[in-house]
Amino acid sequence: MFSPTFAIRLTSLSLTAALCLASASAQDTTRAVADTTAKKPGSRDLPLEMTRNVRFTTDEASWISLDVAPSGNTIVLEILGDLYTLPITGGQAARVTDGPGFDSQPRYSPDGKQIVFVSDRGGSENLWIADADGKNPRALTKGDKARYASPEWTPDGRYVVSSKSFGTAYDLWLYHKDGGGGIRLTGATGAPGAAAAPFVPPPLNNLLGAAFGKDPRYIYVSGKQGGFGYNLQLPQWQIYVYDRETGKTFSRTSVMGSAMRPVLSPDGKHMVYATRHDTATALRIRDMVSGDERWFAFPVQRDDQESSFSRDLMPGSAFTPDGKYFVTSYGGKIWKLDVASGQPNAVPFTAAVDQRIGPLVKFDYRVNDSTLTVAQIRGSAPSPNGRHLAFTALDKVWVMDMPGGKPRRLTDMQAGEHSPTWSPDGRHVAFVTWTEADGGDVYRVRADGKSKAERLTRQPAYYQNVTYSPDGSRLVVARGPRRPRQFEEGAPGIELHWLPSSGGATTLIAPLGANGKPHFTRDNNRIYIYDFADGVVSMRYDGTDRRPMFKVTGYTPPQSGSTPPTPQPASEIIISPDGDRAVALVNHNIYLVTVPAVGGQTPSISVLNAAAAPVPIKRLTKVGGDFLGWSPDGKHIHWSLGHSYFTYDVARADSLVRDSTVRADSLKAGGGRREAGGARPAADTSARRVARDTAQVDTARAGRKPTENVALAKGDSARVARSDTAKKSGAAYEPDRVDVLISVARDRPRGSVVLRGARIITMKGDEIIENGDIVVTDNRIAAVGARGSVTIPSGAKEIDVAGKTILPGWMDIHAHLRPAFGIHKAQVWEYMANLAYGVTTTRDPQTGSTDVLSYGDLVETGDMIGPRIYSTGPGVFVQDNITSLDDARDVLRRYSDYYDTHTIKQYMVGDRKQRQWVIMAAKELGLMPTTEGALDLKMNITEMLDGYPGHEHSYPIVPLYKDFITLAAESGITYTPTILVQYGGPWAENWFYAKYDIHSDEKLRRFTPHAELDARVLRRPGWFRDDQYSFPAIARVAKQIVEAGGKVGLGGHGQLQGLGVHWELWAIASGGMKPMDVIRVGTIFGAQGIGLEKDLGSLEAGKLADLQVLVLNPLDKIENSTSIKYVMKNGRLYEAETLKEIWPRQREISAPWWWDREPVVENGGIR
Repeated sequence: MFSPTFAIRLTSLSLTAALCLASASAQDTTRAVADTTAKKPGSRDLPLEMTRNVRFTTDEASWISLDVAPSGNTIVLEILGDLYTLPITGGQAARVTDGPGFDSQPRYSPDGKQIVFVSDRGGSENLWIADADGKNPRALTKGDKARYASPEWTPDGRYVVSSKSFGTAYDLWLYHKDGGGGIRLTGATGAPGAAAAPFVPPPLNNLLGAAFGKDPRYIYVSGKQGGFGYNLQLPQWQIYVYDRETGKTFSRTSVMGSAMRPVLSPDGKHMVYATRHDTATALRIRDMVSGDERWFAFPVQRDDQESSFSRDLMPGSAFTPDGKYFVTSYGGKIWKLDVASGQPNAVPFTAAVDQRIGPLVKFDYRVNDSTLTVAQIRGSAPSPNGRHLAFTALDKVWVMDMPGGKPRRLTDMQAGEHSPTWSPDGRHVAFVTWTEADGGDVYRVRADGKSKAERLTRQPAYYQNVTYSPDGSRLVVARGPRRPRQFEEGAPGIELHWLPSSGGATTLIAPLGANGKPHFTRDNNRIYIYDFADGVVSMRYDGTDRRPMFKVTGYTPPQSGSTPPTPQPASEIIISPDGDRAVALVNHNIYLVTVPAVGGQTPSISVLNAAAAPVPIKRLTKVGGDFLGWSPDGKHIHWSLGHSYFTYDVARADSLVRDSTVRADSLKAGGGRREAGGARPAADTSARRVARDTAQVDTARAGRKPTENVALAKGDSARVARSDTAKKSGAAYEPDRVDVLISVARDRPRGSVVLRGARIITMKGDEIIENGDIVVTDNRIAAVGARGSVTIPSGAKEIDVAGKTILPGWMDIHAHLRPAFGIHKAQVWEYMANLAYGVTTTRDPQTGSTDVLSYGDLVETGDMIGPRIYSTGPGVFVQDNITSLDDARDVLRRYSDYYDTHTIKQYMVGDRKQRQWVIMAAKELGLMPTTEGALDLKMNITEMLDGYPGHEHSYPIVPLYKDFITLAAESGITYTPTILVQYGGPWAENWFYAKYDIHSDEKLRRFTPHAELDARVLRRPGWFRDDQYSFPAIARVAKQIVEAGGKVGLGGHGQLQGLGVHWELWAIASGGMKPMDVIRVGTIFGAQGIGLEKDLGSLEAGKLADLQVLVLNPLDKIENSTSIKYVMKNGRLYEAETLKEIWPRQREISAPWWWDREPVVENGGIR
């Protein structure tokens, strides 16, 4: 979900599942037709070429912001980002602006000759002025960092007042109509040299909807303290007046339901504003002379005070010039309200909508069910002589000879093995172990694998990040209690310890907060560690003489309100063995930083601008890196991405860069062209694909039409692309890359089973087989049909399911599962809970780390029980600093070439052009991007227009009408509303928690740790009357989209693992959607939404055998969805109540660790 601050990126990023790309060409499969018209003026500043048209006629529209011309004869209004004019008496609306830019919130100048509006037609949102007929548009403001809302002319026509935001808070700005940088009227700082004019005390101010009456001295505005929020209490907003002479602001309302979007009559006698009354929004009108008020209209358009109000809190409205009528919109229509009586008069209209939209970036992928090549190596550590590499894969420690050796396991232990580190003499590899039942220890094993692993610690605990001292006499390790890790309560109690390298008791060094990996320079007596709060610090073995050294920071968010922005700290910093340099992971990329030797205040080094940095810094990657470190001799830096391992020769890189700079200067002086070259040849290993094998992928990236089957199965062959260091700059050095291949068998059952006599909801169109058979051979469906009509293989196991209902397994395509990062669990309870509730496929959009790669592999190999685990990996955020299409390609190659996620999450990367660069790069690289809703319907519409195939979270504004519904359906986007955490009202999950006693639910308790349930259900913040919930209105929009031919996906959001998916289904049904369509949402639509419909989502011969058997019929009542008798995933059939496997094996699950943790005390306690 959208958060006002961005979390620190962990050292590890994120990824997903094993599948194979079957078609790398984007598919324009919706009813939107190809656009054969030429591009029109005004589109040249947006980089995406629109290729489709959506055309329809409508007599209703959503969130119609409008204004009335000074003549009183014409209305200007917005529909889907185009401006139209309409006679005040109604009729055919004439479009006056078009093109791909989103134009909105128009207002007439006092003389009626011009309109001011908000537009992103220049690539970023700015204020624009055009003639009243839309001609001669020009930008009034410039820049690419701000958002604007509700511009309004001053009564003299010389200035425009607008709300402007750089983050989550809007302030008032004043712009002269002829240009200039503008003057800030409110907020943290005023105009240069002027005193601040704060509207309320810090931390944030928010002012929207500037309005003037007769007196130009006063600006009426809606205001609040703070930004957006969830599960809000009212009131939030009140009306204030800003005095342009004194700079002071005064309140004008104190209304329980908030007071929003004031509109004053031209003579200043009346003010209309919106307020929430009980369950709906109303308009009130105030006599500005007497102060008396009355209800004016109720109910009207629901306000937007519970989201990010990017289009203001209410649509723009206006009085007629004579002040006798108030023109506004609600119910999708335009109304003229008589000021005296309140009588509404319809202003009927029709509008011919013709929207150019981008190509739908949709791909079909195939699920690979053959041999698995491990997706990720973690914690890579080169041996002291550089000839071997230790790492973790499949949660076990491996070693391989470099550069082309075959990886081999070092132990035969059953516990998870992590954080390998070499002894300085190269004879041993130490590592930590973990199981939920027994905790963990520190072990060491001979590097040649010719000995059993030796336990070094004496007390089981939670251990992580072990490392040797330079002389090899000691090990330093982070240690904490077991219970917090078992219950995923974070990491309280983590401390730094040391122990003899031959084993023994540990000795406390110091407590730790959020920190990186302990390490050393060549000084045996000082330990270095990166502390997220204090930067790199060093200390002695007894924790004394703690010396903060320096910090490294990256992306800095824009200032919002009076609080200065805080730069994001690095995710990890490791100092070189000689202590002179450090390598830092900042916003996914790796930097080489000179270590400053200073005393006093800890210096902070920003990597954003190398030229302005206080010490020399160098960016080593473009695509990114994980698990960084130094070679023991300090000559090389190493990192990994996916299963690719990189080695960066520091001295050689410095030398070649100097040489290339000299050559470039020489060529520049001579007028010649610089040739890129001098790249160091990559190691020739069996782990590399030769260059010719990447030709097809490179063709696709170059923008030419790719052929079928260009991308390989995930991990089934090492992908080799150009190293990312010098691609754009032409620098001479690229690091060596080795792809580490570990191939293992995927879990695949053998044999045939037939489920006989059930009602089968196949999801093949509307097909329902009332008495049918499903034959499953191995892990795929062999046949589906009426009972007795299909061939049953000889020897097949028959299971009678007469009277029951079979449907595909649920596909949760917004599933935040988030098992433990870093040190992994042996069995993930979140996975078991979801499978037990019928979820057979998950896709996590924005994982926060790359741990999901390894977890997904363990499910694929059968080492963990769970649904199919897919993800986007970590989201693509604004801190990825995408400033060009090439930048977007670099960032997305992380996912296409290394993480192989197939889908990505575009998480508010910036302005419109930046979002377009992302989708353009995604199309080239064969990636399907989905988007973060961000409580911003305006941005949501632009992403729909730009061809994004997925949208996460609910559209915040309701209701929505034909214009929006048609665009949503015909664009081909899959809308996943995650209603449990809806926007625009109290979260739906609060309603379900209040209605259901889940703490006593035996099945949920079986698959959920007790403490997890307690945290969610015993005491919850907030209570809301049933009529305060708006989720049925959100669900009605989903129903409308499906009925119009669009797609809606299922997303439980990880709110309550397993059962929460059913709550989401029931919430979707609350808007009147038919049970058959709700099932479609949970199955085939989800498969289509993530490109897997050729293998998943329906019960058809040849598809993977993922299904569930229900005791009750969900078509009778969707709440019957929880009556699950059996669940089958990949051909294995489980009892849903216990996850006991009944086909083909007869096997109970291992007892989860929390089953025996209830308090049992023989003698203590009250008797």
